Amino acid sequence: MNDDIELADAVEAVRNGLTEAAARGTGRDLGFDVGEISMEFTVEIRKDAKGKGGVKAWVVSADAEASRGSTRTHKVAFTLTPKDRRTGEGWKVGNDRPAGVSRFGSADG
Repeated sequence: MNDDIELADAVEAVRNGLTEAAARGTGRDLGFDVGEISMEFTVEIRKDAKGKGGVKAWVVSADAEASRGSTRTHKVAFTLTPKDRRTGEGWKVGNDRPAGVSRFGSADG
C-alpha cells in the first residue's frame, strides 16, 4: 500500500491548518502574525504511470526511504510566506470580528 503523500497535498495540509487555526482564534484577545514557514521534505520524483505524462514529487518517510534501495530520493526545502490574496498583506491567526469573515486572515485588522 502506498502511504506516500504528494508534495502539493503536504503544502495544502499546512494551508488548511493555518486556516483552521485562524478560525479557532476568532474572537480571542490574542492573535499571532504568521511569519515565513520553512518546509523540508525527502521526495521521490515519479512519472505518472497512467499515461498523463506528468511528473510529481511524493513526500516519503525515512523508513520508506530506507526500504526503497533502488529508488532515488531528493531533499527539497523551501520557504512559504503567507499573504492575504485580497490585500497582499501578511497573515494573522485570529479574526478581530467574531461574527464576520470579511477581513478573515488580514494582517491589518
